[in-house]
Amino acid sequence: MDLKPGSRWASQVCDTEIVVVRAASAGVSLECGGQAMVPVGGDRAPGATPDPAFAAGSPIGKRFADPASGLEILVTKAGAGSLAIGGVAIPLKEAKPLPSSD
Repeated sequence: MDLKPGSRWASQVCDTEIVVVRAASAGVSLECGGQAMVPVGGDRAPGATPDPAFAAGSPIGKRFADPASGLEILVTKAGAGSLAIGGVAIPLKEAKPLPSSD
């Protein structure tokens, strides 16, 4: 799986679509709903359904980052599947706190 910055990927089991913001330092297997993601417009598995363990959903406009691999992605289309790398859920990237204006 060639996850270059700017590349767009789609879930095989739901409507989720993402764009890669920062590439991983090594090759990883990006998954959504328990199935490998495919390039947008690529062939999807017919009749595939999300794995219940990976069905928490992916909200639009949220960034997900994996600190171990360095991969950062942005959800461009929401869906029912949750994002993972090799079967391990990717955590939501927290916003940086703004400095206080005393």
